Amino acid sequence: MPTERVTNIVVAGIGGQGVLRATDIIAQAAFLTGYDVKKTEVHGMSQRGGSVVSDVRFGDCVLSPMVPDGEADFLVVLEPTQAEANRHRLKPGGVIVGCDGIDAASLPNPRTLNVALLGLFSRHLDLPVEAWHEALRICFPPHLYSINIKAFELGRQTDGKAPDVNE
Repeated sequence: MPTERVTNIVVAGIGGQGVLRATDIIAQAAFLTGYDVKKTEVHGMSQRGGSVVSDVRFGDCVLSPMVPDGEADFLVVLEPTQAEANRHRLKPGGVIVGCDGIDAASLPNPRTLNVALLGLFSRHLDLPVEAWHEALRICFPPHLYSINIKAFELGRQTDGKAPDVNE
């Protein structure tokens, strides 16, 4: 059930890792749960393997798509080098969720790392798993749905732990 609070998420990685697709999936899952959702992205030099950062905000009423520096509840990191580069976006006590908790060898396809990371991340949000599954169905063509559901569930069941931002 939606609340008054706005949840702020920053997803960071490099070009080609699926940062934008990951934010589409998060936004869709929140929307399907009944929240007002806004998102934005900064491509930078993404076509050359440069930084890509995308913001998702959801709650009862979201007025801006951009997460202000120091106000992100979560930093979801697909590329480890982007954790430190975007740490300033986190609020005190914010959580970093990184791909180091995902066993890449267990993925059904290496290109599904972003979706596996969302599975791990989904445990931090109060969004029903059915909303995540439907978001995956909406965001992928039918022939890619089953492989991405497998990756999502692998991430959801992993023992990976998000590092403490104060370490």
